[in-house]
Amino acid sequence: MIKTLQKLLFFSLFTLSVISVFAQEEQPVSIKNCTQDKTDNKATCFMDTLNQIFIANFELPPALKKSGFKQDFSILFKASKDREYTLLYISHKTPELEQEVQRVFRLFPDFSPATYNGEPIDKQYILPYHFSHPEVSDKTTLQNMEKADMTSDLSGNPMYRSNLNIPLTFSNYRSNRTFEFSENAHTAVKPYIFKDVARHIDFDTIHNQLHIPKTSWFGRKLWNENMLDFQGDNYWFHLDPIVDLQMGKENAITDYTYNNTRGVRVEGGIAKRISFSSSIFENQGRFADYFNRYALYKKPSSEAYAIVPGRDTSKDFRNAAFDYPYTTAYISWNPLRFMNIQFGHDKNFIGEGYRSLFLSDVGAPYTFVKINTHFWKIQYTNMWTWLRDVNTTTADDEPYKRKYMALHYLSWNATRNLNIGLFESVVWAKTPERGFDPHYLNPVIIFRALEYSNGSRAGNALLGVSASYNILSHLRIYSQFVLDELNMKQFANDPGYWANKYGYQLGAKYFDAFSIPNLYLQAEYNFVRPFTYSHSKPVLNYGHVNQPLAHLWESNFKEFSIVAAYQKGRWSAQAKIITGSKGFDVNSETDSNSYGGDIFRSNTEKNSVFGVHTGQGNKAAINIGELQAGYLINPASGLKVFGSVLYRDFSSAQPNFIFENKKTTWINLGIRTDINNWYFDF
Repeated sequence: MIKTLQKLLFFSLFTLSVISVFAQEEQPVSIKNCTQDKTDNKATCFMDTLNQIFIANFELPPALKKSGFKQDFSILFKASKDREYTLLYISHKTPELEQEVQRVFRLFPDFSPATYNGEPIDKQYILPYHFSHPEVSDKTTLQNMEKADMTSDLSGNPMYRSNLNIPLTFSNYRSNRTFEFSENAHTAVKPYIFKDVARHIDFDTIHNQLHIPKTSWFGRKLWNENMLDFQGDNYWFHLDPIVDLQMGKENAITDYTYNNTRGVRVEGGIAKRISFSSSIFENQGRFADYFNRYALYKKPSSEAYAIVPGRDTSKDFRNAAFDYPYTTAYISWNPLRFMNIQFGHDKNFIGEGYRSLFLSDVGAPYTFVKINTHFWKIQYTNMWTWLRDVNTTTADDEPYKRKYMALHYLSWNATRNLNIGLFESVVWAKTPERGFDPHYLNPVIIFRALEYSNGSRAGNALLGVSASYNILSHLRIYSQFVLDELNMKQFANDPGYWANKYGYQLGAKYFDAFSIPNLYLQAEYNFVRPFTYSHSKPVLNYGHVNQPLAHLWESNFKEFSIVAAYQKGRWSAQAKIITGSKGFDVNSETDSNSYGGDIFRSNTEKNSVFGVHTGQGNKAAINIGELQAGYLINPASGLKVFGSVLYRDFSSAQPNFIFENKKTTWINLGIRTDINNWYFDF
């Protein structure tokens, strides 16, 4: 009874504190002669005044005039709680340009800082500047034209101020440095929403900088615009074709590899609070031998032919290829300024790294409901998902076993540079007595305690903690620790006890490395012990459609990766090196034990109780290198042409029943709509 009262008291206090935070009011920055009562008018008047002062006083430095500099640029600055204007970032930074911008900033008027709950706070703003004007002799006319153009451009593409997700691709997220290092930003839960990032990055200016002048309808649609584009006062709508057409050759097989994806993507927004996206793909493909082998190995117990990694179940297609479906869709709604709710069928990612030990986008899409809530220095994420286990036969009419996952992720900006995250999730299966458990709808409950009260075999709960630290607005150090199970007594006596199931990640990413704009470097180490993410009931593994929900290599591995990427205008290039080791099952006539590397096997089939170590079983060394270069044809749709070379060296101590011991060189050329990640590095 006392414990119940304590829980009720805690929940009541938490609810009251959240409500009190939500009820607090934010007042914008204000300056003299901007004394309107309405908050929106104050903010607009403040920026209008600064725009006028900047346009009237900015002069292009002589050195840049001589070089013919005429690039549009944007300025990110802060109106601090100390009543100072602080320049944070210039999109085209040169010493001369920065010096001139600083000079004009000294002409800006004094201001009263923004306040939150009566306390002064910092506020960040974007000031764009454009050179796209005809030559005129009247300076006043030119200034008026520039101001009109600037005002118009601020209302440009409505997608950039919508609740739509920024497509979850590495190229998109490497270009978000200004947002990632901005004050009180939460960057672990992905995908981001355009509206949140647009407060720190001027997407319209970036798009304008990539603009290729074309006058014909075909030229504009091919190089700059969405195929169909409608918008009105309370709506907007985009439609684009989707392609992923690849042709390649691998050294180990005689047939060519290919992927043939055609589809359509529809995006839109209604009344500024609701956004939606839907993508439908039709796909056929044949890939490198190791990839094809893995797809066939993952074959479900149903009539499906194989499971294409990163996609879904498939049918046999002519000449040893795969015919596989792939669809994504979601609705994004902001019922309140501080809350976003999404319902859809897609992928999510939690973490700062190339990989994630919490939740990754390496597998198949799933149906989910996600609620992101922002208050104070907190972002709180609740998510509920509908998953499929394709290895367990069902007694009812469903082709696959239904299972569910619920998760919480609490992100706290402890200081200006330090972020701490807390993660928990639980997976449970549908049974005749139990479907979607309403207990897990509680947004603040502790899953581990609830799972324990239901019985340790009722679900599979995970706990995790993460931390990241920013250094000088360019370098981020990050980490994750995931805990599936840990027996402290056994850990002290024998760290190799089989049920000590955990993993960790250490990494760093460096934006604009060595002061070179758009050069990105990343290094990361991942370690996951055997049997992590598995369960005594295979249906309760931390997976979906025979693919992991976390790291692509599942468990029982060590991995180190280095990524380097560079972007210049529409051109981009990436180099990646991954090296590691993983313990596979022996799977022989005399040894059918599980060595903890396959999370879809029951851990009751374990090889040993004590002396379990990472890399045990049939240990394999895996080395992968990849080079890729591409050109962005259309920044509006994400259409790009690319070429890639992948080298893979796989060598196991004994014959491996999934992969052959061999060296693979795989060359690919293609054209694709770059709207999601696809991983081939396993």
